[in-house]
Amino acid sequence: MSLVQKRSRTMRQTKQDPVAVPGGVRLITLAPGHFHASLVQKAMYPQVAPTVWVYAPAGPELDEHLKRVEAYNARTNDPTNWQQQLYTGADFFKRMLAEKPGNVVVIAGNNREKIDYIAGSLQAGLNVLADKPMCIDAAGFEKLKASFEVAEHKKVLLYDVMTERYEITTMLQKALVNDRAVFGRLVKGSVDDPAVTKESVHHFFKYVSGKPLRRPAWFFDTAQQGEGIVDITTHLVDLIQWESFPEQSIALSDIKVLRARRWPTIVTREQFAQVTGLKDFPDYLDRMLNDERALLDYANGELSYTLKGVHAKVSVMWNFEAPAGTGDTHFSIMRGTKANVIIRQGKEENYRPELYVEAAGGAEADALGTALRKAVKKLEAAYPGLDVQRNGSRWQILIPDKHRTDHEAHFSQVMERFLTFLAAGKLPRWETPNTIAKYYTTIQALQLAQRTPVTSEASVLLGPRASRPQ
Repeated sequence: MSLVQKRSRTMRQTKQDPVAVPGGVRLITLAPGHFHASLVQKAMYPQVAPTVWVYAPAGPELDEHLKRVEAYNARTNDPTNWQQQLYTGADFFKRMLAEKPGNVVVIAGNNREKIDYIAGSLQAGLNVLADKPMCIDAAGFEKLKASFEVAEHKKVLLYDVMTERYEITTMLQKALVNDRAVFGRLVKGSVDDPAVTKESVHHFFKYVSGKPLRRPAWFFDTAQQGEGIVDITTHLVDLIQWESFPEQSIALSDIKVLRARRWPTIVTREQFAQVTGLKDFPDYLDRMLNDERALLDYANGELSYTLKGVHAKVSVMWNFEAPAGTGDTHFSIMRGTKANVIIRQGKEENYRPELYVEAAGGAEADALGTALRKAVKKLEAAYPGLDVQRNGSRWQILIPDKHRTDHEAHFSQVMERFLTFLAAGKLPRWETPNTIAKYYTTIQALQLAQRTPVTSEASVLLGPRASRPQ
């Protein structure tokens, strides 16, 4: 049976409302060049049909994707039951647009191509769940704005995968920052002493679903993957908006990028071979090699900006491999008139994110402790077992393991939230303007950073602020 015949049969079965009945959501995976595409399928969902149509060029990227999904099907505990239908012709994108066997396209791959895949899918009347970043340059940003207009006209949804909103310390940080009795109000801060700081450290070589990650060679090409300042920073800028001004629409005029810089991580040929499986750099990376024939990957970036008058700073760093016993790390501080709410993930925390509350300068510690305990007691309704432990003028929020999920599990949580939006037929009113604002921030930072002299050829091997001397 052809893909078109299968689509017709499925459409008859779900004619009344394809996203409101069990199995009515039918996934299409388009060119899955990034491992995030498979993580969406690490769980099953009642609303989603088990058959997934995959349109992609044949090759190792597709093979790795299929292997990961099959591993989920074959695992002993809670196996999935995905049935994958493939089309691997050179015209895979045109074929997908013509056949449209599903109603939701999952896009996680080459970022240079991604915005055109998004635009074409929306124009064809398909909903899109896209991995970040949805755009990596100014031209892509203009296409993204136009894509949201198309989505509104076609009455379909465009949503990006913001997994970090589902990390427990981040969710609790947001809740406490928006509790006036605990936090007060965000201070305005300054460029050198921002009100909000978020730092993230990542690694090229890592394990995903228990196996060493194989990255495609183009991942190291900033023309295809994008520079670091428009990639991982997408998450951090999103969190600043989401936590600081929850459910408020943000206009482009609310954003002023003040400083931005970028610097490369040096990747040797041996390291490149280890993570890609290729013996040497492909020709298209020649322009990024230094005199020693090592790759200069501009994966690191830092930006300072104001959001509704509040100073914020974002930093992203990439090292090749994490030291033994560690992994990707995150640091975040949000400074209020009564308290500072901080996420640390350093040696003291055994490289697991933990949440702390410290009294702000001039704040009365005992009064803050009383307010904090009341706030945590309320949060126990949603997160049973939360507790508070005091150490001088600092409190740690004790989080039971049952509330902690890893990065891979967050993709299922994003999908579950997206499915509720599909059923409602709309996103929250603030999501679209704030997504546009987020990418405006990163693209403005990229343009400023590219005009700023590079001060270092290699990234400095640092963990987040939490693991540095205080």
